[in-house]
Amino acid sequence: MDKNYRGNASQFFIAGELCRRGYSAVVTLGNTPNTDILCSNLEGTKFVHIQVKTFVPNNKTCSVGVKAEKNYGPNFFWILGGIPRPDDESDFIYYIIPSPIMAKNVTRRHQNWMNTPAKDGSKHNETTMRTVDIPPFKNRQENLQWDFSKYKNRWDLIEEKLKK
Repeated sequence: MDKNYRGNASQFFIAGELCRRGYSAVVTLGNTPNTDILCSNLEGTKFVHIQVKTFVPNNKTCSVGVKAEKNYGPNFFWILGGIPRPDDESDFIYYIIPSPIMAKNVTRRHQNWMNTPAKDGSKHNETTMRTVDIPPFKNRQENLQWDFSKYKNRWDLIEEKLKK
């Protein structure tokens, strides 16, 4: 399946989950910079911005890009959505990560990668690509790992920002 379809599906699944929990969630369809989903309480008095990145469950990594190094503030969240393929019985997986935490750890991981020699001993070239390793880790370099498993299904982090 085309990765754009998977990414779009992920955004709608996440927006649907937020609506199921009693919030108003709108998929921006690319019309809002750095925000895939805009979510508010039903009164419309509190908002959070959500950037969605999609991965296939049981894959080792999720691509997040260089903008994951930017701290967009306390009302901005990254949701890494593990969306299974249609023929896969795996569960959906969601990691809800606050922007300050994402920025700090993605920056640290990238710097460690830049400082670690490539397989042939040469220096890594700078790139705009950033990745995170999906827990549990399998044979990955420890200095490149960031264990964000404690953010699995942490919808409460968003709910806290949207309380009256």
